[in-house]
Amino acid sequence: MDNLKKIVAKVLNIDEIRVNDSLSMSNAEEWDSFNHLLLISEIEKELGITFSIQEVEKIKSFRELRETVLGKLK
Repeated sequence: MDNLKKIVAKVLNIDEIRVNDSLSMSNAEEWDSFNHLLLISEIEKELGITFSIQEVEKIKSFRELRETVLGKLK
Protein backbone atom coordinates (compact mmCIF):
# COMPACT_ATOMS: atom_id res chain seq x y z
CA MET A 1 0.00 0.00 0.00
CA ASP A 2 2.89 2.32 -0.70
CA ASN A 3 0.73 4.11 -3.28
CA LEU A 4 -1.86 4.85 -0.62
CA LYS A 5 0.78 6.16 1.80
CA LYS A 6 2.15 8.44 -0.91
CA ILE A 7 -1.32 9.81 -1.70
CA VAL A 8 -2.10 10.46 1.97
CA ALA A 9 1.25 12.18 2.55
CA LYS A 10 0.82 14.32 -0.55
CA VAL A 11 -2.76 15.41 0.17
CA LEU A 12 -2.11 16.11 3.86
CA ASN A 13 1.28 17.66 3.09
CA ILE A 14 3.06 15.54 5.70
CA ASP A 15 6.12 13.29 5.66
CA GLU A 16 5.35 9.79 4.43
CA ILE A 17 6.96 8.38 7.59
CA ARG A 18 4.01 9.81 9.59
CA VAL A 19 1.55 7.76 7.54
CA ASN A 20 0.92 4.61 9.58
CA ASP A 21 -1.98 2.87 11.30
CA SER A 22 -1.93 5.31 14.20
CA LEU A 23 -2.54 8.35 11.94
CA SER A 24 -6.10 9.57 12.34
CA MET A 25 -8.31 12.61 11.99
CA SER A 26 -8.18 13.03 15.76
CA ASN A 27 -4.38 13.25 16.03
CA ALA A 28 -3.38 15.00 12.78
CA GLU A 29 -4.55 18.58 12.48
CA GLU A 30 -3.77 18.44 8.75
CA TRP A 31 -6.50 15.81 8.33
CA ASP A 32 -9.52 18.10 8.57
CA SER A 33 -12.89 17.64 6.86
CA PHE A 34 -11.81 19.49 3.71
CA ASN A 35 -8.62 17.45 3.31
CA HIS A 36 -10.63 14.30 4.04
CA LEU A 37 -12.73 14.96 0.95
CA LEU A 38 -9.64 15.80 -1.11
CA LEU A 39 -8.03 12.58 0.09
CA ILE A 40 -11.03 10.45 -0.89
CA SER A 41 -11.22 12.14 -4.30
CA GLU A 42 -7.51 11.65 -4.99
CA ILE A 43 -7.62 7.99 -3.95
CA GLU A 44 -10.62 7.37 -6.18
CA LYS A 45 -8.83 9.00 -9.11
CA GLU A 46 -5.42 7.37 -8.57
CA LEU A 47 -6.61 3.86 -7.70
CA GLY A 48 -9.72 3.70 -9.89
CA ILE A 49 -12.12 2.89 -7.06
CA THR A 50 -15.18 4.62 -5.60
CA PHE A 51 -16.34 5.05 -2.03
CA SER A 52 -19.92 5.19 -0.79
CA ILE A 53 -21.02 8.08 1.41
CA GLN A 54 -21.20 5.64 4.34
CA GLU A 55 -17.59 4.55 3.76
CA VAL A 56 -16.39 8.16 3.54
CA GLU A 57 -18.11 8.98 6.83
CA LYS A 58 -16.78 5.83 8.55
CA ILE A 59 -13.10 6.35 7.66
CA LYS A 60 -11.38 8.22 10.47
CA SER A 61 -7.87 6.74 10.40
CA PHE A 62 -5.26 5.47 7.99
CA ARG A 63 -5.91 1.92 9.22
CA GLU A 64 -9.62 2.19 8.33
CA LEU A 65 -8.74 3.80 5.02
CA ARG A 66 -6.22 1.07 4.17
CA GLU A 67 -8.65 -1.71 5.10
CA THR A 68 -11.43 -0.17 3.01
CA VAL A 69 -9.17 0.31 0.00
CA LEU A 70 -7.81 -3.24 0.27
CA GLY A 71 -11.37 -4.59 0.31
CA LYS A 72 -12.14 -2.71 -2.89
CA LEU A 73 -9.00 -3.87 -4.70
CA LYS A 74 -9.70 -7.58 -4.12
